[in-house]
Amino acid sequence: MKVTRRRLIPLSALALSVLLAIVAAGPPAWSSNGLSTRPAAETQRTWANRSQVPIVIGHRGASGYRPEHTLASYRLAIELGADFIEPDLVSTKDHVLVARHENEISTTTDVADHPEFADRRTTKVIDGIEVTGWFTEDFTLAELQTLRAIERLPETRPANTAFDGLYKVPTLQQVIDLAKREHVGIYPETKHPTYFDSVGLSLEEPLVRTLRANGYRGRHAPVYIQSFEVANLKDLNSMTGLPLVQLVDETGQPYDFVVSGDPRTYADLVTSKGLMDIAGYAEGVGVNKTLIVPWDEQNRLEAPTQLVQRAHRAHLLVHAFTFRNENEFLPVDFQRGDPSSPVFLQAYGDAPAEYRLFFRLGVDGVFSDNPDTAVAVRTAFLGARSRARPAA
Repeated sequence: MKVTRRRLIPLSALALSVLLAIVAAGPPAWSSNGLSTRPAAETQRTWANRSQVPIVIGHRGASGYRPEHTLASYRLAIELGADFIEPDLVSTKDHVLVARHENEISTTTDVADHPEFADRRTTKVIDGIEVTGWFTEDFTLAELQTLRAIERLPETRPANTAFDGLYKVPTLQQVIDLAKREHVGIYPETKHPTYFDSVGLSLEEPLVRTLRANGYRGRHAPVYIQSFEVANLKDLNSMTGLPLVQLVDETGQPYDFVVSGDPRTYADLVTSKGLMDIAGYAEGVGVNKTLIVPWDEQNRLEAPTQLVQRAHRAHLLVHAFTFRNENEFLPVDFQRGDPSSPVFLQAYGDAPAEYRLFFRLGVDGVFSDNPDTAVAVRTAFLGARSRARPAA
């Protein structure tokens, strides 16, 4: 989930002081008209009486510490307190769903080191973008299982490369088996559903079939199904009673809109009308965190938007992505250390301050590469020692 920068109105000194006050203050005091006048004690009771505290979603597992989308990464996320683990799903040639961030796997596996697969390297157009590499849909599951995962961000996370070559590409079923053993939820994402439909490897049917076979049924099941596209979520809404989440990025539009000629953008989806439309087929929105607190061109924080309030008025949950500890992924306001240091971007900034800000703004969950940090801040912020995970 990549953040794209855009030009925004500079933050005034007054607005900056308000924003910093949010970071330093107690639990959320925001209303649809700005800062609420509710007493802090009443706000505390409101949070204490919520049916669930904000959930922590292990983004691709604990991908800040292990190569992403491996059983080791998911297992560590669980050990660090994540309530849900998040597998991105793509298909193999023989129509088995596996966990990879993208169907192009040269940056997340050692496929380039396998001469027997050299002739599989090719160029395809995925969601309108030309991509060269090796693709899961050109491998059977048996072939894919001969590969091993590698760290996708070796320059940012060099310590994770110590685990390169150790782990296989897991199937959805293996992720489910782990989640059920450990009593955590799963949060699968259908990747490039329009593309996979176009090559005869639809993701929705095997996903619903697998979830049903494993006992996931109804709105209270410990699972959310997410997608950046709209049409496949609407299809899923007619196929399953499981909770669905519409993903919304900072810029661009759902690729199924591009294909169908629908002019709406992601920005249109988070208007009051757009959110009401989403509420007709989904239980929540998973939004780029910069749609809640924008960044300016210097990567400094702007004043918060009203997105969380609008979504809650539409009876939608709000899960924000993606939270990471490294300076490279933090706004300048929360970066720490000497910017001239060669390891400045790898160094951890004040990630806890970012979590506190979003918890105070009322989000219902966070996607985190470092779930231990998210859980620790949530515990300190809410005073809640119990996990927010449902029974699985």
